[in-house]
Amino acid sequence: MAGTDVGIDLGTASILVYIKGKGVVLKEPSVVAFDRDTSKIKAIGEEARLMLGRTPGNIVAVRPLRQGVISDYTVTEKMLYFFIRKAIGKKTFRKPRIAVCVPSGVTEVEKKAVEDATYQAGAREVFIIEEPIAAAIGAGIDISRPCGNMIVDIGGGTTDIAVISLSGTVVSTSVKIAGDDFDEAIVRYMRKKHNLLIGERTAEDIKIKVGSCFPRAEVDSIDVRGRNLVTGLPKTVTVTSEETEEALRESTAQIVEAVHSVLERTPPELTADIADRGIVLTGGGALLRGLEELLESKTGINTMTAEDPMKCVAIGTGKYVEALSGNYHDVDGKKL
Repeated sequence: MAGTDVGIDLGTASILVYIKGKGVVLKEPSVVAFDRDTSKIKAIGEEARLMLGRTPGNIVAVRPLRQGVISDYTVTEKMLYFFIRKAIGKKTFRKPRIAVCVPSGVTEVEKKAVEDATYQAGAREVFIIEEPIAAAIGAGIDISRPCGNMIVDIGGGTTDIAVISLSGTVVSTSVKIAGDDFDEAIVRYMRKKHNLLIGERTAEDIKIKVGSCFPRAEVDSIDVRGRNLVTGLPKTVTVTSEETEEALRESTAQIVEAVHSVLERTPPELTADIADRGIVLTGGGALLRGLEELLESKTGINTMTAEDPMKCVAIGTGKYVEALSGNYHDVDGKKL
């Protein structure tokens, strides 16, 4: 039986696994809950995410990846093993070939840590691919042509911005401002403006339901429950999309600034291509309302979001392995 080709988007917020011929088969939060006393893992993925901020003293729910980099090696290894087994099933005789993507700014040591963890988790061969390249392939861009494409991949822990031409990165930068920072900005804003203490999961809910980073024609609102910092009692507050724009202003400005700095360093011929073709947004963070409009207003370049931004990196990583093995096929069997 032939070995399976697997692409893994090892993200700070979630892990996606792509299997050749099947597409993205698994998408789970990269959270692990373990018992401090016995060091036994209690839950991994969605089950562990539900425990975030709700565990008793001896059980800790942690994210073993911080800002796109492994912060807890052993836990990451166990988590990878769990997800690979869950995605492939136990029946395979041959170890899979796995491509894992990492943020564009990681060091050789950090790359090695990802590689080692993947081998330990049961890979036969490991390929490390940079996130913007994987995102571009997943977004359906033909990166082998000699023309400039700009990708802005906003994940959970990092935002990778790159100009790609002839299958390589010409100019890139990686900033540690992304989805998680949007959540933290909302938590800070709620504390400062409403004297309300909320958790990460509530902040994420606000971001998903009413979050916006550009003034909108219609204002959405949501009721938020948290703890009143003055009285110490539970309290409900109504939050509007206008307020989230104010809360997220600083974080989104840093992403715009990073896009600007990449454009400044891009060779003029490629800049002309980008002005012509536009900027492509990928990653879960690209789903934040108003991001396209914000980038367009600040750069003057047409900006669009890829079709399924959350899955782009995983699909691209999987296609990358397939391309290496000479199988340039799409999930639907079409030639790439």
